[in-house]
Amino acid sequence: LGAISDSEQRLCFSLALWNERDSLIKERAFGLTNSQGNRGEEVKEYYFYLDATPTHSWMRYLYKYPQSPYPYYQLIQRNAGLERSERPYGLLDTGTFEKGYWDVQVSYAKVDAEQMFIRIAATNRGPLPSRLHLLPMLWFRNTWSWSGQRPTSVIRQGSAVGDEVAWTVEVSDAALDGYRLAGRQKAQLLFTDNETNADLLWGESGPRYTKDAFNRFLVNGEEGALRADGAGTRFAAARLIEAQPGETHHFDLYLGKAQSDELFAGMERTLARRRGEADVYYDELQPRASTEDHRIMRQVLAGMIWSKQYYHYDVDQWLEGDRLAPPKQRKGGRNREWRHMRAGDIISMPDAWEYPWFAAWDLAYQCAPLALIDSSFAKQQLELLLNERYLHPTGAIPAYEWNFSDVNPPVHAGFALRLFRTDRNRNGVGDYSFLRRAFHKLLLNYAWWLNRKDVDGQNLFDGGFLGLDNISVFDRSHTPLPRGYRLVQADATGWMAMYALNMTVIALEIAAVQPDYQSIAMQCYEQFLAIAESISGYDHVGLSLWDDTDGFFKDVVVGPGGSEHPIDVFSWVGLVPLFACEVIGPGLLEAAPRFRDMLRAHRGGKVHGHFVTECPDTDNNRGEHLLALVNRKMLSRVLERVLDEKQFLSPFGIRSLSRVHAGDNPVGDIPGIGKVYIDYVPGEANSPMYGGNSNWRGPVWLPTNYSLILALERYHRYLGADFTVAMPGEPGRSLTLKGVADLIADRVVDLYRRNDAGRIPALRGDSPFQDDPHWKDLCLFYEYFHADTGRGLGAAHQTGWTGLLANLVMRRYRS
Repeated sequence: LGAISDSEQRLCFSLALWNERDSLIKERAFGLTNSQGNRGEEVKEYYFYLDATPTHSWMRYLYKYPQSPYPYYQLIQRNAGLERSERPYGLLDTGTFEKGYWDVQVSYAKVDAEQMFIRIAATNRGPLPSRLHLLPMLWFRNTWSWSGQRPTSVIRQGSAVGDEVAWTVEVSDAALDGYRLAGRQKAQLLFTDNETNADLLWGESGPRYTKDAFNRFLVNGEEGALRADGAGTRFAAARLIEAQPGETHHFDLYLGKAQSDELFAGMERTLARRRGEADVYYDELQPRASTEDHRIMRQVLAGMIWSKQYYHYDVDQWLEGDRLAPPKQRKGGRNREWRHMRAGDIISMPDAWEYPWFAAWDLAYQCAPLALIDSSFAKQQLELLLNERYLHPTGAIPAYEWNFSDVNPPVHAGFALRLFRTDRNRNGVGDYSFLRRAFHKLLLNYAWWLNRKDVDGQNLFDGGFLGLDNISVFDRSHTPLPRGYRLVQADATGWMAMYALNMTVIALEIAAVQPDYQSIAMQCYEQFLAIAESISGYDHVGLSLWDDTDGFFKDVVVGPGGSEHPIDVFSWVGLVPLFACEVIGPGLLEAAPRFRDMLRAHRGGKVHGHFVTECPDTDNNRGEHLLALVNRKMLSRVLERVLDEKQFLSPFGIRSLSRVHAGDNPVGDIPGIGKVYIDYVPGEANSPMYGGNSNWRGPVWLPTNYSLILALERYHRYLGADFTVAMPGEPGRSLTLKGVADLIADRVVDLYRRNDAGRIPALRGDSPFQDDPHWKDLCLFYEYFHADTGRGLGAAHQTGWTGLLANLVMRRYRS
């Protein structure tokens, strides 16, 4: 709860609580696994990242702890009996908060890089006096057991110094020697070792002092569970408070290297100063934002900062095991092809509740909000998965821990380009070293895509997961089509066209300072033209994924003998090709004359005599050129569907599946396979496909909405205000492409703005989030959202790519 650590997670600090009624002290957030929940894993707690600065000089965390026994088994049992169509049963449903709870807020204020003050403030929100045990804990991560050695690090009781220092413990460690944790208020000092209780778990003999000792001591009264020598590798300071209704008690701590006898002398000043700095920082980040938008932006960015975690995974060591031999089947288990993978880094996680994990395309999108506040960290994160310790020798980027070999959308290049340009606009100087490093590694991944995901060599791609779960009528990741059949994916091909253009423009940016790079820009653009020709079918080798009758891109099943069967689904699969769009300014073309001549060779938008792309040799009034897979006529036809509220446009952004598919009607009849179906569901999927997590069948997702907004902005930059699209169902109303982007962005942010009825759509209408003064300003972020009501769905407390809300708030006030 509210945990922090050093940069390699050697020494850790967090908070534990006990209300004297639970059967366990509360040490971490509780949730359900995929098999326990009716809709996948879900945390069943209420905690909030209230505030944070990019340097971590100021951080605030709030946890709401029930005063009655925590209903662990009730949550497990009730969710186990639910059908997929039913709403998950959460902590608010149990009524436990109505009986009273504690607001426990943890604030961290740094004095400098190696010193900080910590204030734990516990407020009784119940109707009666109540008691609470506060247990701030300090411990060493257990790395010594891997080799069977005894720990060399220790936390031991020190001498209290000064009138305001009630107790201290000192850290003895090769890397962190000299640190101490001190308390301003009296507490009972508890020591044990950070060892697993082998007897409890496996009935085997093991270390005498174990990590569950504080629980055994407080809850079970086991005096012998604790070490009596005032030393160990795990420590807690237990302070019992009793508060009247509405009363707040503080527990003040110091963590750092100072040896002064007046450790707390500057605490109030430091807390006030750091909080004031945070206020000024966020006010200056967007001074024009409304109070409501400012609240959304600040909390979402706090979540991004709080969700940095240390991730350690040495695949070879895991497969081989340490001093305890692993099960034989492990060597044939997951990620066995990734023995080179050696991770030991701080990573921006989608959420901080589940075990630390990353997802490749999640991480790329997370770099966009991170770049608003810490471009250096954002660039480092983007490069991390391209590091030789991560990138596979074949050039594959690891997808996520449970299957590094899965295929995520190739979005890294686009975000590398965006980070470079954002950085240059902000600082006036381009970080070409970063761009070159990223580009060289991305070339390996780009070649992997060309050689591994275009099985027939026709510039038409597939790729299983590709970030959209199973929006297709088929389980693209786990259930292959019958022998002789192949699914050609409009989204995979669209992602790859986008990738080719991203690489083209990155090479042109570098060519502005190193002209030799224009050759690779030409090579990447030739690849884009080949993809464009194939997706249109004009090369007579590929097949058209563009349905001119419906004005939409579609997947196609290729059967035995080359028979073609389009899948008449209207979803993000057919919108992804719009992302393949870049605008080239005259400065880049002046620095790359050979590339400019290449564009002239394709004037008129023709590739070998066929019109398939937007004209690459026509410039606008600023001398810019548009390189795009979708020409303006096709764009208009696709947007007719996107802006239709009976199809894609919801009150809260773009649906992942068009409403025309409501009713589970067949969308095709494929000889040898039969009828195929898909059903629009605005909330949680009714399909068990993809492990019961097929949630791209209607809900609103931030990443694809964000990418569409960026693409529309690029189209608008080139086409200008003269290019408009009509709003379906609103005669006489037309919007520029910027107007369309603004419309979508505002609807997405409206998820967390109060509507005309004073309600926040993303949060439960029957919850204290709407009216209770102790809840109503708190943002609880979700993975995706109900397309009709805006209700938050999926993993709660997941800032992740939902952090893109900060970018959408910022763009609203951008001049």
